[in-house]
Amino acid sequence: MSPAPSRPAFLENAPGPTPWYWERFPALVGGSHQRFVWRYHGESGDLPHLVTFELEREPDKPLLALNTYCTPFLVPPANLGIWCYEYRKLRLVAFDPDQLKAFSYMDIAGWFKASNERIYSATEPIADFEISATLPPGTHPIEVPAGLHTVDEVLAPVSYPAKNPEDPAFAIYAFYLQAGLVEVLPQKWFTLGKSDIGYQWITRLVRDPQTHRIVGDGIRIQAFELDESGTAIARWLTE
Repeated sequence: MSPAPSRPAFLENAPGPTPWYWERFPALVGGSHQRFVWRYHGESGDLPHLVTFELEREPDKPLLALNTYCTPFLVPPANLGIWCYEYRKLRLVAFDPDQLKAFSYMDIAGWFKASNERIYSATEPIADFEISATLPPGTHPIEVPAGLHTVDEVLAPVSYPAKNPEDPAFAIYAFYLQAGLVEVLPQKWFTLGKSDIGYQWITRLVRDPQTHRIVGDGIRIQAFELDESGTAIARWLTE
C-alpha cells in the first residue's frame, strides 16, 4: 500500500480562525504603503484570546480587534476582509486599513467577554453583509457590497443543522464574490453520527492551485482533500 500524500505547503500557510491561526494571517501593506501586523494577547489578562491589527511602526495602538472565530482574508488590491460565524449567520466585512482609527486597549478590556460581537473597530467597514448559515445545498445568488467585489473566492467552513445521525453537521460556504454567488456544500463525511461535534471541527480550507480541489484540516481532524463535488473525502493527507 502506498503512503498517503503529505500535507501541502499551501495548506500549512492558510489562515484559520482567531486566535489559533493568528500567525498565519495575511501580511498587509495598505495603499499608503504602510505595513500592518497582527498581535495575539495570550490566554489570560485583560485581553484574553484577543487578536489585534496594528501599524507596524505604531505598536500598542490597535486599529481592529478580533474576538474568537474570525478569519481574515485579503481584499485586492490593499484592503482587509474578515468572515465570522454569528449564530446561524455568516458575516463578511471589509476594511480599508488606511482609514482605520486607533483606539485604546482600555476601550476593549473585558468588552468581548460580555458581548457576542466578533469584531471591534472605531471605524465603519467599507463593506458588511450577512447571510443565513442554514441555506439548502446548491448555488444561491447574493448581493455583495462593492467593497468586496474584487475578491474571487472565500471558503468558509461552518456548523450545519443536523437532526439525524446521517445528516452532515458541517458545510462549506464557497463565496464567489465577484460573481455574486455562494455555493453551499454539506460535508457528507462529517455527519452527526460519525463525528464528535464540538470536539472536532473544520477550521481552514484552500483550493489546490493545480487540481482546484478543496483541501483542508481542522481541530482533531487530519488534513484532507475533497473530491470534485466538494462534499466527500477523496483522500487523507499526512502531517
